[in-house]
Amino acid sequence: MTKADAFAEAGKTAVLQNIHGTMEFLQKYPPFNQMERAQLAYLVENCQLRFYAAGESIIKPEDGPVEHFYIVKQGRVCGQRPHSARRGTETTFEITAGECFPLAALIGERATRTAHLAAEDTFCLLLAKEAFVRLFALSAPFRDFALRGVSSLLDQVNQQVQLRAVESLGAQYSLNTRLGGLALQKPVFCGPQMPVNQAVRTMHEQNVGSIVVVDENLHPIGIFTLRDLRRAIASGESDLGQPVERLMTERPFYLSPDATAFDAAMAMTERHIAHICVVERGRLQGVVSERDLFSLQRVDLVHLARTIRNAGRVSTLAALRAEIRQLVDNMLAHGASSTQITHIITLLNDHTVCRVIELALEELGDPGVPFTWLCFGSEGRREQTLCTDQDNGILFEADNAAEAAEIRGRLLPIAERINRDLAVCGFPLCKGNIMASNPELCLSRVEWQRRFASFIDKSTPKNLLGSAIFFDLRAIWGPPEGSDRLMDSLLEEVGENSLFQRMLAENALHRRPPVGLFRDFVVTRKGAEKATLDLKVQGLTPFADAARVLALAHGIASANTIDRLRLLVEAGVVEAKDGAAYEEAYQFIQQTRMQHHQQQARLGQPLSNRLDPDSLNHLDRRILRESFRQAQRLQASLALRYQL
Repeated sequence: MTKADAFAEAGKTAVLQNIHGTMEFLQKYPPFNQMERAQLAYLVENCQLRFYAAGESIIKPEDGPVEHFYIVKQGRVCGQRPHSARRGTETTFEITAGECFPLAALIGERATRTAHLAAEDTFCLLLAKEAFVRLFALSAPFRDFALRGVSSLLDQVNQQVQLRAVESLGAQYSLNTRLGGLALQKPVFCGPQMPVNQAVRTMHEQNVGSIVVVDENLHPIGIFTLRDLRRAIASGESDLGQPVERLMTERPFYLSPDATAFDAAMAMTERHIAHICVVERGRLQGVVSERDLFSLQRVDLVHLARTIRNAGRVSTLAALRAEIRQLVDNMLAHGASSTQITHIITLLNDHTVCRVIELALEELGDPGVPFTWLCFGSEGRREQTLCTDQDNGILFEADNAAEAAEIRGRLLPIAERINRDLAVCGFPLCKGNIMASNPELCLSRVEWQRRFASFIDKSTPKNLLGSAIFFDLRAIWGPPEGSDRLMDSLLEEVGENSLFQRMLAENALHRRPPVGLFRDFVVTRKGAEKATLDLKVQGLTPFADAARVLALAHGIASANTIDRLRLLVEAGVVEAKDGAAYEEAYQFIQQTRMQHHQQQARLGQPLSNRLDPDSLNHLDRRILRESFRQAQRLQASLALRYQL
């Protein structure tokens, strides 16, 4: 072999080693870890490696349409835009090893809207636009990621959760399974004139607990269940030869085949029913029972809700908290979303609160005046997790101050008992005394209106804090009309007071997401909480606070953060693309928080919202960082809107 051949062979070997090393590097990160090896090889073979010194510009808006796809191999890239309210620029995001940019500009064949600079000495892999377009066509995982970004990463996380569920629980379905995709039995149905005894015989022969009563077009007009039969016999009804239509439950609840198992589960729990018809184009297609939905799970949501509502003593309710924890554990494993789980927890907590109130009234006696039990904060937003304390109050009607004081005197002892019993059931007493047993929170509707008006007229730090808590309100027990009227008056006052809106917006910017300019996360530096961040206060609260300001300013009555974001998109206040990004980010932080609580519960540790980000795997850590940046974007848009 000549010297030239040897050099050529050595060069070829070096190139192959470099390609192999780059492929190994990329296979650590999504979406490259899901691409076929040949597609990944094509990417690497068409890449060039380039060095950028700290502070050097990589791409900027003035460069025109983007010509390359960039992957950070080593170092850090920051994005900078003109500051929304002050002179100069602000860093809007950071990109680290394994991450890529600028997808939206490449796909849109336009210039980037953000200047990308090397935050430190950085090496990037550059893929020319032509090769990017070819790879986009060749690779489905790459194309999906390019089009959907963080949404695609979230899908990967959910898939991993579902795979773990299959391994640990043997699950066949997730709560997102369409009802049409469940193995529904052929529906058992009859006409309205079928005798009751024949209907019961048919149910027995088919081994089902219900029979749907249909008209000539197979549209459900009623449902007859074993519960209906027991109720008829208990009431002394002995004529089992009469038509089934006389004993059936009319207008049965139904869903379409496109509805999910979660939709069915929630409907069963809220409506206290055990069967749901599946109807398509007006015709009966099947019946879903609670047994169909939860036969694979160790705890039955519908049965658990029923047990809570029928509990005979507070100690029973306290014992059921362990089953709620088990249910949440199972649903997390089955891939339920954070929104679904917080909805379930809130619903079961509502049932618990209602039963505690009923048991207290049974023992202490009826106070002789209607009242409404209000909840505030996360409970008011229907965003409770297992780590929650009490935030509640009482609303009643009174004609004047003297009558209000007299009614308050009757209700406070009951409120004290309810607060105490809720603590026994696992809802700790509020350290800030935001509880119905506090005379300042046991008020007539007029007194509540006066208090809310004072929050709006006098925007002191204390009043702004009160607004953030009390303006997320909901009635749990008792007549809802008073709280509805209270909310209507609140929306009217806030809508007419632009100064208060601005003060509330400024207050919403105080809690900043834990993402810094020169590192991934901003964590506590010392003390018992060293190297941790607060998922609730630093992660979820910025979204909740910003959504509250915009919702109240635009007359949106819903208190739930996700609902508020969706309604703001519908109203044209928030761009649809931004709203979807905020929603996904909020849900991921909430999901991370609940999984963190789940892990703490398994280890027998007290539940805490503080997390060490180094405990996360690369994918979760990356999405969490991006989710915090979405909170930064929402806060930046709020600051721009109110010129803060």
